[in-house]
Amino acid sequence: MASSNGADEAALERSYSVAPPVDVVTAEALLREAKQIMDPLGVVFFLRQGTCLGAVRDKCIIPWDDDLDLGSIIGLHGLTERSINTVVAAFRNNGYFTKVEHNDHYINVAMMKSSTRTDWCCYRIIDDSIFHYPGVRVPVRLFTQLKEIDFISEKFLVPNPPEEYLRCKYGAAWMTPKKTGFEKDILEMIPDVPLPGRGGRLRRFLGKHILHGRLKVLDHERKPVHGAEVRIAGVGRSRTNKQGYTKFYLPCDDWYALVINYDNHEEVLYQEKMTPGRTYVYRPDSLAVSGRLCALSPE
Repeated sequence: MASSNGADEAALERSYSVAPPVDVVTAEALLREAKQIMDPLGVVFFLRQGTCLGAVRDKCIIPWDDDLDLGSIIGLHGLTERSINTVVAAFRNNGYFTKVEHNDHYINVAMMKSSTRTDWCCYRIIDDSIFHYPGVRVPVRLFTQLKEIDFISEKFLVPNPPEEYLRCKYGAAWMTPKKTGFEKDILEMIPDVPLPGRGGRLRRFLGKHILHGRLKVLDHERKPVHGAEVRIAGVGRSRTNKQGYTKFYLPCDDWYALVINYDNHEEVLYQEKMTPGRTYVYRPDSLAVSGRLCALSPE
């Protein structure tokens, strides 16, 4: 059960599985508080993803957004992995529940307070780029000289120029508000080949032959689907066998975005937590053709 101030692991898990829209007044207060915590520590951060989109395009927090998105880059503006720990401790001292997750592309700090999630993502530089979830390549040059903007009566930093950043993240139509459907636009910009930085040959060999993941695709009658296409963004595509199973390389225990296609059915699963070595089951929902989160279940 979530604590009274929405700052515990149960509140965090609900933010992932249900993704309720933020309360704008609360989100503004938490964004100001994040600045009050990080500025005295000398930590340079920028608005990213939906928070940056709202600040630049709409001049407000997007009311259907489900979190606050902050970013920093390891190796730029003095940020080190050790200094990340200092920031995490400061947020905890200010009443936040925090959870730190590492992968090859970034260290993400999820912070819960007032039933609102703030994601501070600290990116690693790979091939002069950083990689936004679920695998969008963004040139690091957009972050070397950040741009200051006025937002919610404060000064915040954004990538520079922000328009190019938002085009990289959301595509050419980023100026058109989309409450749903933007996920597919993002996935279409990500190549099918494994992303740079996803481990060397040994890890790929182990992932393909030993620590792979498996997914069973079922239809609306709960029967296995033969020949269904499963695309995992930044990993690749595969098809199911006669028993409805497909096998794929998973770089690590992480969040992934998938597209499931068979016959006239297509569904984008934008936020699924998967672990190498496990088997998951996809079951379509006739009442929900888009927008489902954490829809896969373990076999």
